[in-house]
Amino acid sequence: MRAGSPVNRPDTPGRAARSPDCLHRRRSLIACLIIAAGLSGCASDGSFESRPSPPVRPAPSSTLPLPSPLPLPSPPRETAKPQPAPTPLPLPPPATAAQQQPPARAPLVLLPADSGEARALVSRLLPANVGDRSAWAADIATAFDALQLPLIPEKLCAAMAVIEQESGFVADPPVAGLGRIVWREIERRRTSYGIPKLVVELALLKPSPDGRSYKARIDALRTEKQMNALFDDMISELPFGKTLFSGYNPVRTGGPMQVSIEFAEEQLRRRPYPYRRSGSVRDEVFTRRGGVYFGIAFLLDYPTTYRQMLHRFADFNAGRYASRNAAFQAAVSRLGGQPLELDGDLLRYKDGQPTAESSATQRAVLALRARLGLSEAAIGRDLLLEKTLAFEQSALYQRVYLLADTSGGELAAREMLPRIALKSPKITRPLTTEWFARRVDTRYRNCLARA
Repeated sequence: MRAGSPVNRPDTPGRAARSPDCLHRRRSLIACLIIAAGLSGCASDGSFESRPSPPVRPAPSSTLPLPSPLPLPSPPRETAKPQPAPTPLPLPPPATAAQQQPPARAPLVLLPADSGEARALVSRLLPANVGDRSAWAADIATAFDALQLPLIPEKLCAAMAVIEQESGFVADPPVAGLGRIVWREIERRRTSYGIPKLVVELALLKPSPDGRSYKARIDALRTEKQMNALFDDMISELPFGKTLFSGYNPVRTGGPMQVSIEFAEEQLRRRPYPYRRSGSVRDEVFTRRGGVYFGIAFLLDYPTTYRQMLHRFADFNAGRYASRNAAFQAAVSRLGGQPLELDGDLLRYKDGQPTAESSATQRAVLALRARLGLSEAAIGRDLLLEKTLAFEQSALYQRVYLLADTSGGELAAREMLPRIALKSPKITRPLTTEWFARRVDTRYRNCLARA
């Protein structure tokens, strides 16, 4: 072997021996190269400002992560001597008002509603055929700003999809057949109160505040805003108006998002209105700015654990948390073997308040109380949370799903489209909540494509 030629070291096959100085220089060079490569990967040329990206949305799924399991009561052991009843499981304390509040959100960068960047983003997402784009963009951006919602395409497109479905971006959309609806309601109420038909007909020939007779106004009705004003005038001006129509106005929803007037009144008690109001809440709902603000609030201003926007669209039609509650009804039906109407209402309601009359869902849950290890009072307490996010942390919700997930071949769904047939004087063909939600979802995806 030549002097100075490399030899293989016995403990590191295939690697040439080198002097300590050479090895030190080589390792230093490698370290420098690694550091340089790391620095080059973090460098920015300064051509854009770095901002946190919105969180990645999980893939759509019909199920949610399982809640922390709660223990189920152990069945009594079969022995010759009767055993005492199992010790009742401790129940979680009732949800406090603080627990019912939305969970704290991570800080988001909100664009000011009056900034050019915000208006440009909203305008870019609007459908191509929308007229008065700047006014629509301004009202949508103002609503997002007032509600402290992030101006991101997913949420903006959700609001725009509902506006497009409900009104086609018309602030006071025309509705076919309104005159027939009013005549039918007048006749029904006239008969109910025993008022002679001739008296009503003569009274409706009286000139109204806008100069036309009431009959002429009814026959010319085109929009719900006109219909709302008509009933207000009839109640205050006609001799039998307060008797026939007191406390009654058939217009319950209105504006470009067809939002409930009752919800708008409740929203004003919860949050300040971003505009100076000159008329009633009803008047504001029929404006573009008011209809957009209240509609976006109903659609987006409440916390959910939904993984698809589709279920918010169903809730917009059927009521908040209807999609979650319909899935809960399906889980209860699976456990008890009793078919239930999956409408998203767990209790019976009248004028927005639960009644003493038990619902089919409530009775089905009570039939499971021994398996759930819950008393009738505890079940009733938890069902009262059905319109809040806190229901998902209740003992009833978690134990129903703990049993349902282990009683079948697959996990029970945590969200599903409610099965509701839509009924309204304005609807002339069979429609359902599912139909509405899927139509809006198609418009939503088209909007995201524009982003």
